[in-house]
Order: sequence, then structure tokens, then C-alpha cells
Amino acid sequence: MNFPMHFIFAGPRYSTLTDFVPAPYFRKRFRLDTLPEKAELLICGLGFYELYLNGKRITKGLLSPYISNPDDLLYYDDYDLLPYLQEGENVLGVLLGNGLQNNPGGYVWDFEKARFRGAPEFALQLDLAFPDGSTMTLESDETFRTAPSPIFGDDYRNGEYYDARREIPGWCAPGFDDSGWAPAQLAPLPRGEAVLSRIEPIAVAREILPISVTPAEDGYLFDFGENAAGVCRLTIQGEAGQTITLYHAEMVKDGKLDRRSISFDENDYVQKDIYICKGEGTETYTPTFTYHGFQYVLVKGLKPEQASKDLLCFVVLHTRLRERGGFSCSDATANALQAMVRRSTLTNFHHFPTDCPQREKNGWTADAALSAEHTLLNLEPDKNYHAWLKNIRKAQADSGALPGIIPTSGWGFSWGNGPAWDSVLIYIPYLTYLYRHDKAILEENAHAILRYLDYLTTKIRPDGLICCGLGDWCPVGRGADQYKSPLEFTDTVISMDLCEKSAYIFDALGMQAQKEFALGIYHRLRKAARARLLDLSSMTALGRCQTSQAMAIFYSLFDEAEKPEAFRRLLEMVHESDDHMDVGVLGGRVLFHVLSEFGHSDLAFRMITRKDYPSYGEWVARGRTTLRESFHPQDCDSLNHHFWGDISHWFLRHLAGIHYNPRRRGAEVDIKPNFIEQLDFAAGWHEAPEGKIAVRWERAKEGILLVIEAPPALAGNICLPQGYAFADTGLCERPLCAGDYFVSPDK
Repeated sequence: MNFPMHFIFAGPRYSTLTDFVPAPYFRKRFRLDTLPEKAELLICGLGFYELYLNGKRITKGLLSPYISNPDDLLYYDDYDLLPYLQEGENVLGVLLGNGLQNNPGGYVWDFEKARFRGAPEFALQLDLAFPDGSTMTLESDETFRTAPSPIFGDDYRNGEYYDARREIPGWCAPGFDDSGWAPAQLAPLPRGEAVLSRIEPIAVAREILPISVTPAEDGYLFDFGENAAGVCRLTIQGEAGQTITLYHAEMVKDGKLDRRSISFDENDYVQKDIYICKGEGTETYTPTFTYHGFQYVLVKGLKPEQASKDLLCFVVLHTRLRERGGFSCSDATANALQAMVRRSTLTNFHHFPTDCPQREKNGWTADAALSAEHTLLNLEPDKNYHAWLKNIRKAQADSGALPGIIPTSGWGFSWGNGPAWDSVLIYIPYLTYLYRHDKAILEENAHAILRYLDYLTTKIRPDGLICCGLGDWCPVGRGADQYKSPLEFTDTVISMDLCEKSAYIFDALGMQAQKEFALGIYHRLRKAARARLLDLSSMTALGRCQTSQAMAIFYSLFDEAEKPEAFRRLLEMVHESDDHMDVGVLGGRVLFHVLSEFGHSDLAFRMITRKDYPSYGEWVARGRTTLRESFHPQDCDSLNHHFWGDISHWFLRHLAGIHYNPRRRGAEVDIKPNFIEQLDFAAGWHEAPEGKIAVRWERAKEGILLVIEAPPALAGNICLPQGYAFADTGLCERPLCAGDYFVSPDK
């Protein structure tokens, strides 16, 4: 494919945090005496673009084409313009936003210092083919005309400023006089590789109306009742020049907007939109080149009569990910948590998984790795995973090292990475292959994985261990970097797991030499870890904490024969904490699965849903609607993170009992529900490549009614928990077959 590389812009000047350059309009007129039979357009916008033809917006999605480092990748969208063309005059219109091309709001991660920083620019090419065999090509060049738009400031992270008095009616429609507009200028050629975007776009998911409006802080506080991500649509009848300022935040304290979870320092930039009225009847404004994470909006500049619930509507935005699984049960807290996981996962997915929508909007690698399994079970992120992994490969250093955030302009190599974070390069392909049988995702990433393993060998200390990155982040009761499990433990054990999964990937691709290389590192690390990180006399792991003990069991640092006694010690640790979780994100990812594997799903459920700190249920009791970054009640951290969301995976696997591809050989599912006493019913479903798997169990007179739906292409077993048997056979296990089963206590 020939990608257009004639980039144009309005000029080289670009915005700073305090000096704004308006988002530029561009237009190009052309005539058609007859309509073509083909009209194919390719466009790349750096950073974001909005595309119009004959006055109609036809952009595929919001914040198009993508969010990438343009030194690495240039994303192009393709369009069929045939339905929009007309005989006579036609007009192409383009509106540009800064995006990552110029992101001074990302100064914490050095984006304002990026080598690629510059004014927004774009390249496009329209190829027309006519019935008589003739062709016509239109390409971005100096014949495009440009003028400032009403968007007089925009920043991907901070917000957007719009002056309605500067609106130009009909600017992209035929018949408009653009003689006063300036010619476009040729822009510097970007350095990145041109690729065709094949992602699911960002789209409007739903709309939320405010539940209350109250006077506050010389303005009015709008409460939308739930935390999510998007923008506000403003509808107002105002006076010319009246300035309306919207401050977005997740929290309120003492009746005032609490912005501590969104600001790294004292500034007035973050999550702020401004609208200046033109004063001509009812005006409507929705920001174009930004989004925010919030539940509350403080609006300043209103007259009392304007402060009604009709003023704002919360337009929720995220990547359009199709639903592919779900869970429900008889417990209201568990249902609320499932909804919170879903909301946090979606509202942190804007082209790729981000850590939080209100502050960073960064592609933190560990967050995505920790969330990959529950995301694949619940949603369809496949296309966007492929695209983001290409960005990850591009960000990989010559040494094989990975940064902690992607995309990046170089930040994240000296801090913010390490094996648990770098695991994204292996976990996402591995899990996507397991759940979707997608071999292409393995093939695309195999070389990068091999390079990473080679890099990993350089981080092995003389004692055979690894200690080089971030560890058990956000542990209960401590600061984020005050780990309870020693860093050398979590780094070494995660590295072991990365090598084992890499060996599986290489084996699936027939790369036997690479498989042996990965297994060699695995055995080397495991030998050193067993010698230095385990006390086999007490069957405890270094750190003697829930995280270390659960990880040592889950990742098989303990031998199979040692696991029962190691689990007994883990159970002691849990009971010593009064049956509370006492882990960070790495321990939290495995703890509940280990409890279930050893027959204690009831305890895991109680730990998850209990209402006192620390627990997920305590978040529900406090009225949270998304997953927090930290469990500590006093922390002023993000209220919308998804890396604690694996409980949804646990619900589906250990309550509903769906174990898809349990032996890693495809086309199998084991149904292994747990009829815990806290529930009257549980139901889960997942749409596998072979078809829909659904399980529901509910209490009936003197037993359990178990209903299973499974496609014929899947083999496996139905395995009942200890103490139960099939009423018709007296057995606790039988081959998989869809149908209704009555299960009774095994007497």
C-alpha cells in the first residue's frame, strides 16, 4: 500500500501549557463532472483528526487515528467516500487536534520534551476511479486552505477550550468563500513507520444525566452518580462572551471538588474545559480532542437560572469492545464488583489499556498484563491488542528492555518497568492465544519475546536472582513502593513464569531452539529461587507474607508434593490477618485462585466481599462505582484503575466454574463450579471460538440444579466440588455434555 507522505500543517507554532494555538481547519475544493465508481481515501493525523466531506462529519472514531509515538508508528485510516460525493463542487474538510504530537499536559512523563513534538499535521490521498477508466488523485498539499477553528486550546490530558464566537458556519461545505484563508504549509516528514489502522474505534458508549446539582465554590457541582470516562455535552442559552469553565474530578470532600487524585502538583490545567458563549439562542458544545475521568463536575461562570440538570450530559467514551462474557449471582456486593470491573476496564480502554482516565492516560504495562485475562473473558480486545503490541515492539530498546509506559518518548526505562511490568509482552500474546487460538499474535511477537529473554539474562545477579524493577505495587496498608514481598522474590518468580510461558509460545510456533533457551533460563532461575527464596523447613517463602506464599504456590516454586503444607502456612497467614487480604497487585492476582485450588472458595469469596477494610466489598460499601488504585481508605489515589479486576476472572472460573482450555491444548473446557454457602445461585458465560459456554447453578430442594450450555466442538469434564455428587450416578465427575443436572450432597 502506498501511504501518502505529503504532510501539511497551518504553521510550525504549537501550544504550550499557557500559550495556546488554535486547532486548525483545513479545506480543499474539487469538482466532479461525473460520479466515480471508486473513491478511496487514506489519512494520517498527527495527533488527532476529524474528517468532513461536504459538511458531514465522517470520522471513524473519536481521537482518530490512534495514540502513538510518531517516531515509531504513523497510523492511517481508510475511507470509502463514494456515498458522500456529489456532482459539481465537493469539499474535503479536516480539523486537527494536538494529541500526542504536542502534549505539554504530559510533562510528568517528559512528553513535552519529545523529539517528535510539533504542531499538528496530516497527510491524505483521495484516489478516484471513473466508469470510463480515467482516474483522479487528490493529495494534501499547499492548495489546501487553512484557518483557526473555535478550539483555541486543546490537550489530550488536560482539556479543551472553545470560543463559540469564532465559529465559521459552513466552513467545510460547498459554496463557502475561503479566499481569506491562508494556504497550508508543508510540514516536516515524520520518522515513524506507516501502518494501516485496524482497531476498534473509540465511540460513544452511553449517556448519563446528573443526579444532583448543588451550589459550591462560586459555582455549581454536578454529580453524575458514577465514575466513568468521557466528556460533558454542554447545552446553554448564554450571553455573548459568557465564559463557562468545567472542572472534572472523581471525588468531593466537604462539599467541594477534591482534585487530589488527578493532579501531580498545584495547577489549574488538569481536566478543565472552557466554553465561551456566542449568545445566539441555545448553544451545544461537546469537546472533540480530549476526555476526562470523573463523577463530579464543578461548573463556574453560570447564572443561577442556568444551573439546571439539563445543562450537562455525561457522554461516556471508550473503545468499542464487544461483550464476550459475564457473571451474576445472588450476592449484591459480588454483582456490584463485577459491574465495577467492567466499568473500570472499559473506561480505561482508549485504543489500548490505560492505567487511569483522569490523570495519566498512560499505557502502563503491568496494568494491562494483570488485566488481560479478565478482559479477554469479558470483552473482545483482540484487534486493539494486536495494534498496541506493535507499539510495544517499537518501544523495545536495542538491549531488549521495555519501558513502563507505551507509547513513550523515552520515559520509563530507568524507573517504572521490570519483569512484572515487562510481562505484558508475553502475557497478552499468551492469553490471547489460549482464549482465541490466535496464532498470528504469537508469530508477530516471538522475536521481541526472544530479545526480551536475552535481556533478562543480563539482569540475573551472581546469586541467580533478579531484582531490577517495580514489585508488589499498592500493597494493603503501605505506600506503593513499600513492598511486603521482597523485590528479588517477585521479580525472580515472575521472570520464571515469563520463561515458562515463552517456552510454550515457542513450542506452539515450532521454534524448538528458542523453547530450549527459554526453559534453560526457567530452570536456572527456579533452582536459585528454591535455594534462596524458600525455607523448606517451614515451607514458607521469603517475606513470609500472603503475596510471597501465594505466588510461590501459584507459579510452582514449591514442588507439587510441597504445596499442601505451603498452603497450610498461607492459610495461617490469612487467618492471622483476620481473614483479610494483605497483598499488593501481584499477590492479589493469584491469592484467591490459590485458595480455590485448595478448596477454600468460600473463604476467598468472604475476603473479597466483606464490608470492612481492606476488601473489595469495602469499596462497594463506601459507594465506589469503579475499582480504586489502592485499598487504603485515606489514600488520594486514582478511583478508576483496572489492575485489581482479576476478581471477575475468579468469579467466572471458581464460582460459575468455567475453565476454558485448562490443559493448553485447545478445544476443551472443564466445568468446575463451587457451590459456596454464601450464594443461592451463580451464573457465568463466555463466548469461546467454538461457541458460547454458559453455566448456572442454583439451590433446589435437597440439592443443586446445574445447567450447562456448551458447543459440541468442546470436550472436557464436569467436576463437582468435594461433598457433592450427580444424583443419577453418585459420581462427582463426568464427561462434558450440555444439559441440566441435579446435584446432591454426597452422603
